[in-house]
Amino acid sequence: MLLTIDVGNSRIKVAVFEYNKKIELCIFETKNALKNFENIFQKYSNIKKIILSSVGKLDEDTLHFIKNRFPTEEISHKTKFPFTNLYATPQTLGIDRMVLAAGATLLYPNKNRLIIDAGTCITYDFVDNKNQYLGGAISPGIKTRYKSLNDYTAKLPLLEKKEIDYLTGNSTENSINSGVINGVCFEIEGFISQYSLKNQDLTIILTGGDADFLAKRLKSTIFANSNFLLESLNLLSLYINEND
Repeated sequence: MLLTIDVGNSRIKVAVFEYNKKIELCIFETKNALKNFENIFQKYSNIKKIILSSVGKLDEDTLHFIKNRFPTEEISHKTKFPFTNLYATPQTLGIDRMVLAAGATLLYPNKNRLIIDAGTCITYDFVDNKNQYLGGAISPGIKTRYKSLNDYTAKLPLLEKKEIDYLTGNSTENSINSGVINGVCFEIEGFISQYSLKNQDLTIILTGGDADFLAKRLKSTIFANSNFLLESLNLLSLYINEND
């Protein structure tokens, strides 16, 4: 039994895998991490290994608790990945982006792959059909765009994402919603279009907290999986074991 842990900027996602099958998923706030891990470890006492990816802040007590309970592999830039990293500044590449690229490489072999992670930021990562990671792009996510409009203006309100069916906003609130939601969709479609023009046989994976919200609004053919990072950790763990 394998426990995969994804420590993000605002939340922690945890999944339990048994024989490559996901049997439970938990999502909780970072401040409640220790109590939640205590409950998970009590329920699944037969965990054999933990694999952890972190771009957020996990307090030392919680991290110490995790590592003392079960053998834990924390993904780092020194981890063995199934692709050649051609990023100009490899040590600055986010661990989450590397894990997603690894999952796409292992799940969709011999393809050109574009992974779009829509969360606090929207990241775009491209792995070609030779298993070379070439880089991508980073832009503000939906929640970040709403917050920045409120933070950097005097009168614009702080809104949250909502379903919309219009392009032209007939009020300030509707105009903000159109600008943020439609703007994100136009951006993603634009990236997909440009990558598709330059790369045949392109596989597109959409993941992250806003993946399900965005998937139904996008016209492109994509594989939407909001928990792809956790599944990528499972695949990467198998790859590491096989190549030790």
